[in-house]
Amino acid sequence: MDQEITIKTLNKFLQGSYMGIHAYERFIKKLQNSTLKDSFIAIQKDQKNHATLISERIQKLGGTPVTSEGIIGKMEAGIVNVVENYNSEEEIIKHAIKGENLYGIKMSEKLVRDKLDEESLNLVHKILDKDREHVDYLKSLLHS
Repeated sequence: MDQEITIKTLNKFLQGSYMGIHAYERFIKKLQNSTLKDSFIAIQKDQKNHATLISERIQKLGGTPVTSEGIIGKMEAGIVNVVENYNSEEEIIKHAIKGENLYGIKMSEKLVRDKLDEESLNLVHKILDKDREHVDYLKSLLHS
């Protein structure tokens, strides 16, 4: 596996992680329910830990990890802030599920396919498995 491609792919994955971290920041600011807010903070903490693990892997491979979601990610976040106005807890949870499923999991799976060494791929799969747990938990909140 080409190490340069692995580093570039991991950095794109890391940018997506930062997008998720910042999305949860926006959700947390809108939540009034302290229990729900605590749950979102815990998910965001997991995402921050995942970003650290990916950054460390990039460094171990000799690369330099990105430190933000990049200009495209910032533009997308700005558009989401303007277009999507979600206020109820149910709407916030639904947007979090959509973000985790579409951007966090599905796009990441496409991104890393056939572009990572075995150790990097295992790390990404562990992170995506945790993201799936987040989705399941968020879905359970909608049905409780």
